Amino acid sequence: MTKPLSRPAVAHFSSGPCAKRPGWTPALLDKAMVGRSHRAKEPKARLAKVIEDHRKILSIPADYRIGIVPASDTGAVEMAMWSLLGERGVDVLAWESFGSGWAGDATKELKLADAKVIKAGYGQIPDLAKVDFSRDVIFTWNGTTSGVRVPNGDWIPADHDGLVICDATSAVFAYDMPWNKLDVVTWSWQKVLGGEGGHGMIVLSPRAAKRLETYNPAWPIPKIFRMSKDGKLIEGIFKGETINTPSMLCVEDVLDGLAWVEGIGGLQATIARSAESFAAIDAWTAQSSWIKNLADEPSIRSTTSICLKVVDPWFTALGEKDQDAVCKAVVALLDKEAVAYDIGAYRDAPAGFRIWAGATVDPANIKALLPWLDWAYAETKAGFKPAAA
Repeated sequence: MTKPLSRPAVAHFSSGPCAKRPGWTPALLDKAMVGRSHRAKEPKARLAKVIEDHRKILSIPADYRIGIVPASDTGAVEMAMWSLLGERGVDVLAWESFGSGWAGDATKELKLADAKVIKAGYGQIPDLAKVDFSRDVIFTWNGTTSGVRVPNGDWIPADHDGLVICDATSAVFAYDMPWNKLDVVTWSWQKVLGGEGGHGMIVLSPRAAKRLETYNPAWPIPKIFRMSKDGKLIEGIFKGETINTPSMLCVEDVLDGLAWVEGIGGLQATIARSAESFAAIDAWTAQSSWIKNLADEPSIRSTTSICLKVVDPWFTALGEKDQDAVCKAVVALLDKEAVAYDIGAYRDAPAGFRIWAGATVDPANIKALLPWLDWAYAETKAGFKPAAA
């Protein structure tokens, strides 16, 4: 197969940290308030602006609290679990590695007496009708490592007795989130905004805030997770007074990302960019004889973290180690050609590929990448020698 002539202008397709927004340069961070206390007036105002810009762009209700927390999306989810769970039973949905991690924390770390795990394999989604909303519910809106998302928010009742806790790290800025149905929503700067790692966001509904003030878990809560004290919410967390020291370089970087989102037309524009990239990949896989989306059901296919499986009969006849070797060889070849970085499947997922198509990735670069995937697979297949041969 002839090597493609056109190359992606930017080869960054990693699913986290993700591509910087188009036109980004380090010079954009020149005004960052480094060397300053994050508690001083001006730096604190920058942190507060991160919160309010998110509120405005994502249309987060005025009575929902928004905080900047440590340890990325993982820290934000753990903070919610350690602080809020235990008052009632909990249903945990797991269909990829992060959901499985939250299930493990609920059952093995917190050792909740009444925790039900509702599971599905990679490329699938659990039966959402089995979720009991009289209990607390934890789920991942968009499975970054499986490329599977919930189809919409219709399965969540607006009125529910428990709290609905949503890990939305690869979903915000790519879908319209039904805030009125969600009590805790978390994400990180490193995904759809292309920010730097280490900082998370947490959104609390009034119901979640009330639980923090009326319920004390039976276990000790590390300081890094505490959102209340003496039965009162620590309101400063939701006004830019972070629990630990943030990087002001990262703060300036995420503010630039938020300004870019506003400049291109806001949330609907970022949704459209992701949708365009996904449509290009979906059309390509539809006509391909060797590769398909990991999710067979179209309605649950992620438009940001797009996971692909190889269906070529030659490949499927190989052993698991050889399949893994083929995919790694394709990834290495594309890396060597500097047309795609970091597109291997997640370590726990089936052998295949994972392409980030969030808003900071130009759809034109996605379209330019696809012929290279065809070429790299053909080259690898032609020269590959199975271990058993």
